[in-house]
This record gives sequence, C-alpha cells and structure tokens, in this order.
Amino acid sequence: MKSLRQFLSLYAFLLIAIAPAFAGGWGDDYKAALADGAMQNKNILLDFTGSDWCGWCIKLKKETFNQPAFKDFADKNLVLLEVDFPQGKTLPSAIKKQNDQLQEQYQVQGFPTLVLLDPQGKIIKQQSGYIPGGPKGFIDWVNAPK
Repeated sequence: MKSLRQFLSLYAFLLIAIAPAFAGGWGDDYKAALADGAMQNKNILLDFTGSDWCGWCIKLKKETFNQPAFKDFADKNLVLLEVDFPQGKTLPSAIKKQNDQLQEQYQVQGFPTLVLLDPQGKIIKQQSGYIPGGPKGFIDWVNAPK
C-alpha cells in the first residue's frame, strides 16, 4: 500500500511538472516532439514564431491555433512544437540554442513559418507567412499535395 501511494504521489508530481511545457498542446522540445511523432505515428508541426511581437504570428495563433476546430484536428493528427523567438521574455538557454539551430536547419527567414514533418522527421512542406482562412485554411494547407 505504501509503494502504491509513493507511485501515485510521484505520478501526480510528474503531471504537475510536465503540464506547463505542453500547455495548449504545444511543446518546446524538438527531440521530444520527434519522438512523440514517431511513437504516435503523427506528423510534427513546427511553428516558428515571434510570439510576443510578430503581428502575423499573433493573428495566426488567435484565428487558427486557438480555435476548437484546429485543436480537434491537431489532437488527432499532429505533434505541435512552438519554435519561439520572443523579444519581451527570455527563453531558457537550451531552448534558445535549440531554436537558433532549428531556424538555421530549416532556413527560416521570416515569421510565422510553418514546417510540417512526417513521423520520421522528414519535411513534408514548409510555408512562410500567414495562412488565411482559420482552421479550415490550415487544414486545407496540411492536406494539399506538396
């Protein structure tokens, strides 16, 4: 009985500790996203964003990513990774370094940029700029041929 209580306490602690990193379904750890994509056989969406200063990024989040239709689609089909380049907040150094490397790896030159990877981490498609049309516009982009 004591070991069960210890296990449940540890489990609850881990849930509380991990939950903020995946708030809203978005993670910030590239390697974890790739592992999740492979494990769940889901595509991985990288959102290169300036979350607190880029007007088009903020609009995309508000009109698409925060909408129930997007969240339903993403829950079933995607692992979400936010690759953020904020100006008003400081990221942990490991995340900043990772994001800088990803920006170079995917040759991102503007925000927002979306990169869709297959479950093995290979690029399916990449889009620089705002995708209009809310969740439907985004889902159409995902489902359109390369």
